Amino acid sequence: MSVNKKPAKPEKIAKKDVYGQITNFVYETGNISKTSRSGFWLLGTGVQSVAEHLFHTAMIAYALAHLEPKADKRKVVLMALFHDIGEGRTSDHNYAHQRYGRLAEAVAVADISESVPFGGEILELFTEEQAKVTLEAKLVKDADQLEWIATLRTEEVKGNIKAKEWIAIATKRLKTKAAQKLAKMILETDPDSWWFDADDEWFIDRKVENKSWK
Repeated sequence: MSVNKKPAKPEKIAKKDVYGQITNFVYETGNISKTSRSGFWLLGTGVQSVAEHLFHTAMIAYALAHLEPKADKRKVVLMALFHDIGEGRTSDHNYAHQRYGRLAEAVAVADISESVPFGGEILELFTEEQAKVTLEAKLVKDADQLEWIATLRTEEVKGNIKAKEWIAIATKRLKTKAAQKLAKMILETDPDSWWFDADDEWFIDRKVENKSWK
């Protein structure tokens, strides 16, 4: 005997579809952590995923926005988080690869935008960042380069002699004064300075009275 089922209400179907779309988005963005940044292949040392790069760029972009009071911090952070989201589908292209044409990252982002209910915002942020016209887009572009510069600086102090030359090129791409000043400080500072001080007695005796962070 067949059982007649009432047709699902349109709003319930739509709600189910939205959760399904977001579920796929969750899995897809998780895959970005497995997508390697290919510039390190040419540098010879270091390794980084696109996800690691996006997170660090967002942190730097937020800090830059603090130095530019007119900037929309929310937009800056979101733009930084999404600026390379298409590479989860296209992979990352280093500068040698790009001489033969860039992968269709814009197409990938457009496709992603059609797959989720909030895709319009993602596409708008990506398009604005690519245009490099607004203050927020310029800050994100600079944060992108500062993330690379800081990473190269870390490789330089580990002994990679190529990193210094690459840093000189990357610093020429910076547009905002805030980013240029920050880059100068980054290059003058040891990457371990935030936690390590050879004159700090804590590293010798671990005594309670010496454990305060200096």
